Amino acid sequence: MQDYERALAEISEIRERIAEGTIFRGLGPLALAGTGLLALLTAALQAWVAPDLRTTSLGYFATWIGVAFICAAIIGGEMIGRSRRRHGGLADAMIANAVLQFLPAGIAGAGLAALVYRLVPEAIWMLPGLWQILIALGIFAGLRSFPTGMAIAGAWYFLSGFAALLASVGADIPSPWAMGIPFGIGQFICGLAFHAVAGGRDA
Repeated sequence: MQDYERALAEISEIRERIAEGTIFRGLGPLALAGTGLLALLTAALQAWVAPDLRTTSLGYFATWIGVAFICAAIIGGEMIGRSRRRHGGLADAMIANAVLQFLPAGIAGAGLAALVYRLVPEAIWMLPGLWQILIALGIFAGLRSFPTGMAIAGAWYFLSGFAALLASVGADIPSPWAMGIPFGIGQFICGLAFHAVAGGRDA
C-alpha cells in the first residue's frame, strides 16, 4: 500500500511538472475577444445609454464588478471544456496552474477595491488603472505557460493602467472608457495570442 501511494504521489508530481512547462491552450480566442466586446458595450452603456450607472461610485463599480463575474463565467466555463479536449489527463493540473497564477492579482484587486471604498473613497478614481496593472502582473507571472503573444497583452495592460491613472487624476468617478477601452483592446489581444496557437479554426 505504501508503494502504491508513493507511486501515485510521484505520478501527481510528474503531471504538475509537465503542466508547468506546457503552453496552456485552455483559453478560447472567441471567448476572450467576446469579453473584450462586452467591456466596450458596458462602457457605451454607462456613457450614452444609462448614464445613471456612473453617477455614483457604487453604481459605476457595481456595474463593472457584475461584468467581471460574467466574463469570468464565460472564460471559466469554456476553459474547463477546452482544457479537457486539448490537454486530456493533464487538464486539471493545467487549469489549477493557470488559476493559481492569476489568483494573487485577483485577490489583490478585490482587496484594494474594498479598502479604497471603505477608507479612502476620494481615491476611487485610481481603481481602473490599478486593476489593469494587476492584470498585467498576473499575465507576466504566467508567461511561461501562455503563448508568447500574451507578452504583448501584458505590456498593453501595464501601459494602459498608468494611462488610466493619469487620465483620471482629480475625477470623482472615472470615465467608463477608462475601463472599456483598455479591457476591450486587452482581451482582443489575448484572443489573438491564443488564436495563433489554436492549430487551425477555433473550436
